[in-house]
Amino acid sequence: MAASLAAAARRLRRAIRRSPAWRGPSHRPLSSEPPAAKASAVRAAFLNFFRDRHGHRLVPSASVRPRGDPSLLFVNAGMNQFKPIFLGTVDPRSEMAGFRRVANSQKCVRAGGRHNDLEDVGRDLSHHTFFEMLGNWAFGGEYFKEEACSMAWELLTQVYGIPTERLWVSYFDGDPKAGLEPDLETRDIWLSLGVPATRVLSFGPQENFWEMGNTGPCGPCTEIHYDLAGGVGAPQLVELWNLVFMQHNREADGSLQPLPQWHVDTGMGLERLVAVLQGKHSTYDTDLFSPLLHAIQQGCRAPPYLGRVGVADEGRTDTAYRVVADHIRTLSVCISDGVFPGMSGPPLVLRRILRRAVRFSMEILKAPPGFLGSLVPVVVETLGDAYPELQRNSAQISNLVLEDEAAFLASLERGRRIIDRTLRTLGPSDMFPAEVAWSLSLSGDLGLPLDMVELMLEEKGVQLDSTGLERLAQEAAQHQARQAEPVQKQGLWLDVHALGELQRQGVPPTDSSPKYNYSLRPNGSYEFGTCEAQVLQLYTEDGTAVASVGKGQRCGLLLDRTNFYAEQGGQASDRGYLVRVGQEDVLFPVARAQVCGGFILHEAVAPECLQIGDQVQLHVDKAWRLACMAKHTATHLLNWALRQTLGPGTEQQGSHLNPEQLRLDVTTQTALTPEQLRAVENTVQEAVQQDKPVYMEEVPLALTAQVPGLRCLDEVYPDPVRVVSVGVPVAHALDPASQAALQTSVELCCGTHLLRTGAVGDLVIIGDRQLSKGTTRLLAITGEQAQQARELGQNLAQEVKAATERLSQGSRDVAEALRLSKDIGRLIEAVDTSVMPQWQRRELLATLKMLQRRANTAIRKLQMGQAAKKTQELLERHLKGPLIVDTVSAESLSVLVKVVRQLCEQAPSTSVLLLSPQSMGKVLCACQVAQGAMPTFTAEAWALAVCSHMGGKAWGSRVVAQGTGSTTDLEAALSTARAYALSQL
Repeated sequence: MAASLAAAARRLRRAIRRSPAWRGPSHRPLSSEPPAAKASAVRAAFLNFFRDRHGHRLVPSASVRPRGDPSLLFVNAGMNQFKPIFLGTVDPRSEMAGFRRVANSQKCVRAGGRHNDLEDVGRDLSHHTFFEMLGNWAFGGEYFKEEACSMAWELLTQVYGIPTERLWVSYFDGDPKAGLEPDLETRDIWLSLGVPATRVLSFGPQENFWEMGNTGPCGPCTEIHYDLAGGVGAPQLVELWNLVFMQHNREADGSLQPLPQWHVDTGMGLERLVAVLQGKHSTYDTDLFSPLLHAIQQGCRAPPYLGRVGVADEGRTDTAYRVVADHIRTLSVCISDGVFPGMSGPPLVLRRILRRAVRFSMEILKAPPGFLGSLVPVVVETLGDAYPELQRNSAQISNLVLEDEAAFLASLERGRRIIDRTLRTLGPSDMFPAEVAWSLSLSGDLGLPLDMVELMLEEKGVQLDSTGLERLAQEAAQHQARQAEPVQKQGLWLDVHALGELQRQGVPPTDSSPKYNYSLRPNGSYEFGTCEAQVLQLYTEDGTAVASVGKGQRCGLLLDRTNFYAEQGGQASDRGYLVRVGQEDVLFPVARAQVCGGFILHEAVAPECLQIGDQVQLHVDKAWRLACMAKHTATHLLNWALRQTLGPGTEQQGSHLNPEQLRLDVTTQTALTPEQLRAVENTVQEAVQQDKPVYMEEVPLALTAQVPGLRCLDEVYPDPVRVVSVGVPVAHALDPASQAALQTSVELCCGTHLLRTGAVGDLVIIGDRQLSKGTTRLLAITGEQAQQARELGQNLAQEVKAATERLSQGSRDVAEALRLSKDIGRLIEAVDTSVMPQWQRRELLATLKMLQRRANTAIRKLQMGQAAKKTQELLERHLKGPLIVDTVSAESLSVLVKVVRQLCEQAPSTSVLLLSPQSMGKVLCACQVAQGAMPTFTAEAWALAVCSHMGGKAWGSRVVAQGTGSTTDLEAALSTARAYALSQL
């Protein structure tokens, strides 16, 4: 029995640590019970059980987009939305503050970041990027271990009818290093519920102690496992339910402290539970996935899904089924929650998921174009009742998936041709060139994720030059870091000689009008036109004009026309790629474009020979361009809002923007107040929410000369000049009688802009500082970044409010007051460094500094009170005389010095030296010499004599001194102090 129990324990440990995939297909049922209800009924039974039988409040699932939590890419657990409760930062006026016992089914995504199941999806029968977490919570000690275990056992065995002999449990075995005892209470609860001792196993902190993160609430957990073997042979255990008892807090120093309020946090994956109840060995065999698998087979005319894995899955058909089914669920849920495929953060992860799904569906299942979008209604049908946002946004989800699928199919096909073409030029042992792989990834919508390129090469048995790839990645990272700094002229440039030669040859300036060739589709997306051009001149890195450039050469290209926006007017340069007409498989990545005397120089790397006279087609990086357009339009709105708030004397001094943020320098009489910053943001938000049209038109420069309110900089403008007007047609804005330019944003600008303001999304000013007297620099972000900054600001505001309440309640002793002061200090640092609204940062910092002053005052009062008490005790112990040498308990040198001073005030003719033992043998020392004992007897010398005896140091004056040392023999130190004093008196 002991051996078999040990073997079972080892299997359970593996199950906990590895979360293993379930075994392959089996015709043996998991349970002798009749077939269970559908997944929707299983979900409903869970929620109804906790609501109807145990008085839980049902709360809807949070969005998969984390709210104010930059540590997460996606919501990955049911507890994420309740973090404010666990952390004690919940707004007491909020609905959440009233939660006591709640239950829900939470949408979760585990892809990217710390918890990343993306690459495992499809390879086994259990991993998912999207899953549903069933959970129940008890906050503030509403109930704890006994009730939580009893409810879980009741639900599983009585409601769901799982045979008790199929269930095993584990509990926390303690952690001597952390001073944590075994959770015998939970063990005894399970035994009292009838679980045999042979199926109650204990494990250490790795398996049965749950932590939110490096710091924060944590506690022991107990897990309920299901035996797939059903008593036939060795147990095959999979986790069903994890019950966490939050009763500790992990401090910043790694120590554990008890939480002031205990909570219960449980989580059970719906997919795995349904598999157990429906007698399936794989979550993909349940009715959560079977409609999708059927739709995939019908849409692709593929062989039926058989649930094979590994080498048994010939052609990886079943792997593709699982990938597509899982990924379309994730895409649908994320898009319905406002996370769209994009170029960074969660949108970039979603973009990878979509492209992975498209590739598996096309290459393995031979799906027709548009297939992936056709699966969205199936997802809505299976999940829409539980999550109504899927039904509301069904059309939008389908359209976005269809658009991204179509864009990627073109990219994938071209990428495959480029790879095949490159492979034909390689020898048998050659590695795939890093430059080609990198050029694919640099090309925006046309590019492929690097991991996908590596996988495609792996399938062809070709190794990628990973060393070269790392070098290119480092160079790109360095380039990105440099872009975050003030813009400097570097790289390729046409000097005066090169420009003079071009003029001598009669080469006309570059026609850059195609950069404005873009339009807004009815669905709100932008379409950017391509541009065909001729190579007029080529330059090497040192600026030498050449007739051609060779493979791998970094060069400058001068074209007769371009659709690239060259860096100017504060807007970052476009990037993208160009191809030779008739040879579209060879991409020439363009890193930047610069204006040199009317000529636009494109900085590129040539994968093959390029020469003067070649016809090329240019493609801008659409995501990069669109982000710049949003920032530029937002800059105009911000400039206008500043004038509306601060007055017409506010003038722009300069600006710069890139896809990440915008910077605006303006003239101001004084620094902006938090109220003014907030008012400016509100004015911009109003214009964004109204989704005003943005009009752009070239007009003769003379027409702009006498227009009241027209914004322009002190610089030379072209004639005709481009006018950008928000909400008002340019002709009307330029009519001096209309006064329109006083009521809206009207500027002279050559930049690229949105066609409607709504795409800005939001704007948050995240920083302001005085560059010089009368000039203020503002930093701002837009869109999703801005929304996240607002959410983070709200969370920090709640923490400040909690600190205010703690201070108002008062501190019982000096130690508690010091802890509060340190917490306020940490909060000041967090507010000072976080990306959040600047007006809110300034308000919170003002509040925190006031709190810090109050906290310090409270500390001083407590210390004075403590010192007075200890002074009285010492006076009662010592008769009046010329000397007091003694020990006293004190929490700091500050308190010890106060005690010494109060003693001397009450006994002016007495010299005093006090020692205070601390932890680890450390000793504090403070002394004061009576006025009549000087100058032969000084405090500094007295303290130095005693502290030197203890191997420490001392400092101070002739009257008062202090110091530190270390000793385990306090009596010897006191004797030294007395002997020295008597020798001097």
